[in-house]
Amino acid sequence: MTKAELIEKVAKKVGATKTDVKKIIDATVEEIMDSVAEGEKVGFAGFGTFYTSKRSARVGRNPRTGEKLTIEAFNLPSFKCGRVFKEKVNK
Repeated sequence: MTKAELIEKVAKKVGATKTDVKKIIDATVEEIMDSVAEGEKVGFAGFGTFYTSKRSARVGRNPRTGEKLTIEAFNLPSFKCGRVFKEKVNK
């Protein structure tokens, strides 16, 4: 499903305009990204939790040359789905 399809379905379901739904979805996604970028967890009961995983620095290898490389530490946005979501997918 694309963002446009999601907006259309939500607009039909709640009886709102596509423009209003687009603004709400955009604001929601932006707030989730901002919160996770600040290291906060964002959870929706039954749906899941967005959070930041920290990856430490490590030594890697260039597959072409075999040369050792240092891969710097970085933060990775992650998502863990909730129980209700898992159950719905596995029906």
